[in-house]
Parts: sequence; structure tokens; C-alpha cells
Amino acid sequence: MTTLPLDPKLDLTKVAGLTDTLRSHKGSDLVIDAAEVSHLGALGLQVLVSAAKTWRDSGHSLTISPRSEAFDEALGIFGVSLDDLQSTEAA
Repeated sequence: MTTLPLDPKLDLTKVAGLTDTLRSHKGSDLVIDAAEVSHLGALGLQVLVSAAKTWRDSGHSLTISPRSEAFDEALGIFGVSLDDLQSTEAA
């Protein structure tokens, strides 16, 4: 299982890189480390929601742990639950 640390500021400037990195790990179980996230923008969230769907559809595990307080607060502001961003349905 691979661990992918997120950039502290997950905004428009980081979305393309995050998308490419996630694509490179497609087809394997993945842990996303959001411990250092201080800002989660809407586009960054959209990429994570899309990744969760992709992992869920492929039957692989995607979890987000650990998470910063700022990351969890941003989820609440956007009205997204942690379950929307994770897939624990590993084959």
C-alpha cells in the first residue's frame, strides 16, 4: 500500500499535479496523508471525490489518514463527509 502526502495548500495551482499523481497510483490501494493540509480548495476537493469514485469502482482501498483539523473543517464547509472521499472496499 502506498502513502501519498498532500501539499499543505491544495488549490488550483496543485490540482493538475495531484491528478497526475493519483492517476499513477490507479489500480492499487492508497493512503492519502492530509496531515499537513492547511487549505483545501473546491477543485482539490473535486479531484479527491473523483479519486474516491474511481477507487471504489475498481474495488481498491483509498483512505485519508491522518488528516489536519483544517482538512476536516473544509470538508464540513463543503458539506462533504469523509465517507465520500474514501473507499475501504479493497478486493
